[in-house]
Amino acid sequence: MKPNDLPTPSTAATPWTLARRAARMNPSVIREILKVTEKPGIISFAGGLPSPKTFPVTEFAAACAKVLAQDGQAALQYAASEGYAPLREAVAAQLPWAVDPAQVLITTGSQQGLDLVAKVLVDSGSRVLVETPTYLGALQAFTPMEPEIRSVASDAEGIDVDDLERQLGSGADRARFLYVLPNFQNPTGRSMSEARRAALVARAAALGLPIVEDNPYGDLWFDAPPPPPLAARHPEGCIYLGSFSKVLAPGLRLGFIVAPASVYPKLLQAKQAADLHSPGFNQRMVAEVIKDGFLERHVPTIRALYKSQCATMLDCLGQEMEGLDVQWNSPDGGMFLWLRLPAGMSAIDLLPRAVDKGVAFVPGAAFYAGEPDARTLRLSFVTASVEQIRIGIAALARAIREQRGT
Repeated sequence: MKPNDLPTPSTAATPWTLARRAARMNPSVIREILKVTEKPGIISFAGGLPSPKTFPVTEFAAACAKVLAQDGQAALQYAASEGYAPLREAVAAQLPWAVDPAQVLITTGSQQGLDLVAKVLVDSGSRVLVETPTYLGALQAFTPMEPEIRSVASDAEGIDVDDLERQLGSGADRARFLYVLPNFQNPTGRSMSEARRAALVARAAALGLPIVEDNPYGDLWFDAPPPPPLAARHPEGCIYLGSFSKVLAPGLRLGFIVAPASVYPKLLQAKQAADLHSPGFNQRMVAEVIKDGFLERHVPTIRALYKSQCATMLDCLGQEMEGLDVQWNSPDGGMFLWLRLPAGMSAIDLLPRAVDKGVAFVPGAAFYAGEPDARTLRLSFVTASVEQIRIGIAALARAIREQRGT
C-alpha cells in the first residue's frame, strides 16, 4: 500500500464514506502490467506508448524558448477554458470537414475528453454502446457514471450495424451514444471500411443515435490514409475526439474535442469544473511547433518507423508461431495487433509464464464490456526494437508451447 492509499473498512476504521461511483473505479490492467515490465530484462509489448524516438525534442526546445521570450507571462497565467485560440484554429483547419474553431475544446489529453463526455451524457443506468472489444480507457472513464454498457457485435470491418439496432433499446433504456474507434482501433488494430462507415452513419442517423468518435491513431497509417471520419459525414450527430499524444508527445497531455453547438457548452462547463483549462504553456508550445506545417513533415517519419516494426513483428509471428494454431491480424496502421491463442488457452493464464521468459503483453479480456474472449491478447509493436521484437516473439511462442504442453 502506498502512503496515501485509503484503507478499506475491512482493514482499518475510517471516517471516510466513499461515493458509490468510487466502488466502480478500478486500476488499469495495463498500468498494473507495466509495473511488471519495469523488471530488468523484460521485453514489453504491453504498453500503448508511442516510441520516444518520435518525440521532436529539438523543436520543442526551440518553441519553449520562443514562447517564454515572447509570451512568457501569458503562457504562465490562467487561460480560457476553451483553449488557446491559435491552437483551436489550427485543429479546425487540419480536420477534413468544415469545423468552426468555436466547436473545438482543448482537453488535457483525449482521455479527459472521454471523462467529460461521460459526465455530460451519462446518468446512472443510462445505456452506452461500445464495440467488441473496445478501448479500456473508455470503459474506465464511463464506468464511474454507472451506465449500462452494452457491447455491440463487431468484426474485422467494425461495428455490426444490425446488432447496433438490436442493442439500441427504447424509451428510458435507449442508448445515449455509441462509442467507436474507426481507425487502427485500440486494442485490435482493425480499421472500419468505407462501406461500413457509410452504413453505420446512415443507420445511426436514422435511429437518432449520437456517435462519439475517438481518433487518436488516424494519422498513423502505413500505405494509405483511412476513409473520412464519421464526424465528417454527420457533424451534428457526432462528437469527435483527437490527440497530440501520438503525433507529438504524450507527456504534453493535450487533446481536443470537436462538438456540435448543442452539447459544446455543457462539455465546456464540465471542463471548467475539472481543471479550469489545459496547460496554456503546453498549448502555446504545440501551436508554435505545428504552425509551419511541421506535422506534414514529421508524421511520415513516425509512419515509416511503425510500419517497419509492424512488418518485423508480423514476420516473426509467421516464423515462430508455425504449427501452434495461433491467429493474428495485419493492421494497416496504428500501434497494435490482435492475437488469438489456440482453443482452450487463456491469455491471463499465459501471461506469468511469458513474463518468466522475459516478455509481456496485455490479455484481451480487459477490453471487453461484455463476455470476454479469454484467448485474445494485444501486442504493441512500436516501442520495442527490431531485435527485441525478434527475441520477444520467440519467447512468447515458447511460452505458448509450454502452456499447451507441446
